[in-house]
Amino acid sequence: MSPVLAGVLQLLALVAALALAYLPLGAYMARVYSSTKHLRVERWIYRGIGADPDTEMRWPAYLRGVLAFSAAGVLFLYLLQRLQGVLPGSLGFDSVNPAQSFNTAVSFVTNTNWQSYYGEQTMGHVVQTAGLAVQNFVSAAVGMAVAIALVRGFARSRTGELGNFWSDLVRGTIRILVPLSVVAAVVLVACGAIQNFSGIHEVGQFMGGSQQWNGGAVASQEAIKELGTNGGGYFNANSAHPFENPTPFTNLFEIFLILVIPFALTRTFGVLVGSVKQGYAILATMFTIWLGFTALMMWTEFAHHGPALQAAGGAMEGKEVRFGVGSSSIFAVSTTLTSTGAVDSFHSSFTGLGGGVTMLGMMLGEIAPGGTGSGLYGMLIMAVIAVFIAGLMVGRTPEYLGKKIGTREIKLAACYILITPALVLVLTAASMALPTPPHSMLNPGAHGFSEVLYAFTSAANNNGSAFAGLNANTDWYNTMLGLAMLLGRFLPMVFVLALAGSLAGQRPVPVTAGTLRTEKPLFTGLLVGAILVITGLTYFPALALGPLAEGLAS
Repeated sequence: MSPVLAGVLQLLALVAALALAYLPLGAYMARVYSSTKHLRVERWIYRGIGADPDTEMRWPAYLRGVLAFSAAGVLFLYLLQRLQGVLPGSLGFDSVNPAQSFNTAVSFVTNTNWQSYYGEQTMGHVVQTAGLAVQNFVSAAVGMAVAIALVRGFARSRTGELGNFWSDLVRGTIRILVPLSVVAAVVLVACGAIQNFSGIHEVGQFMGGSQQWNGGAVASQEAIKELGTNGGGYFNANSAHPFENPTPFTNLFEIFLILVIPFALTRTFGVLVGSVKQGYAILATMFTIWLGFTALMMWTEFAHHGPALQAAGGAMEGKEVRFGVGSSSIFAVSTTLTSTGAVDSFHSSFTGLGGGVTMLGMMLGEIAPGGTGSGLYGMLIMAVIAVFIAGLMVGRTPEYLGKKIGTREIKLAACYILITPALVLVLTAASMALPTPPHSMLNPGAHGFSEVLYAFTSAANNNGSAFAGLNANTDWYNTMLGLAMLLGRFLPMVFVLALAGSLAGQRPVPVTAGTLRTEKPLFTGLLVGAILVITGLTYFPALALGPLAEGLAS
């Protein structure tokens, strides 16, 4: 079987699996977030934190809950790393230095999971399980809660209430993420992923020295790492490591885990707003972009010049022979079009244009299908922009899902789409202009610039993957990337929740003959075009200096 055919067949199998999970999972999540009942374990949690889950919140209160919970998570994870040297199960590792502790704490709380360290040489069992793994669950649940709050803003009228953050957080964790992660972890263990709390083992003598591996609760963390679109791995090689991702089947299964919740949330959205066709329109937009990027990535990696690449059947440098070009391409696109950041191949070794595809996927805002929750609310913001553009074209007040998109709404949407590009471009420019940060680049020229651009694109969009040629474990990059992750996560949430509150307070607008039908293919095409044009106009100059220059020169 040719490598191209193998890649296409894997893609078809993945699409089929996602299609089978779409209806039941999407409908189940809608029932979870609309239920008025509380499980016993949930009531215990509410009593423990002193929260009343039945109290409705307006958007400022909902936002305060998000920020307070996330701030507590950053502080707890920071202290856990600083105290690692005196904790049991540390595997002999010292406490993590302050700059890296700050960066890592922010990274996992913001669902970015950027790692400027070797996981198997830095973090012990307690930090990995009680710190990083816990944040994998709750940071994903925070994103889902904010998305549901925005959906309620569209679904409700003449009220500013968006639900209860603590209830949404707990339900998303207990009823959705935990049970799905248990099933996924069992599958991974059955297929060869490790799950233990063993110490460091010497596994053999190589080149006159020994090689050592430490164990850990890898399968369980791998499950929520992918399912919650987190991305932080137990090992530096991430999902290319055989302890995390042992076989071609587990590789495809992990891609499925990355995509299943973000795609299924469009069904949840359709059910909650009372029109499943609206959910299908958002799904069609996400799927069109994801499939187009996957095809483009496969073309850039399979289309090659030179006898070495032809003999390998594609650009195999930096890719696992277990997975090949096709599966690695699907993984790379899926992890950068979501906020996952997990990698099963070395993105820095992709072709120039292939590396550009991974960057462009993040620059879209990671909305196709995006992260758990963040992808849905990001796409709905782009839908508001697209409706506004359509309204300007036909000369009528734009409306979406029965809500008018007025001055306040479009300002909030515009702020949302501007904040991340501003962070990426300003911090990239500062890193190139100052005398010290460029010393971290492994490569000169266009590829070196791409390393820096990729790092800040990944951080500000809360992705977490890297070109890996950049030494990011410096005070400058630990601090600046940490700030990019914080601002890139929580400033957009401010605008999303403010928009949700504004929409929830409106009266519904009746549908007329002049209303734009946002459930039709025409709107899907308009939405795809708006996303690509806005991103292209924003990032094209930076891309031209990096991956485009490298790709055209090769």
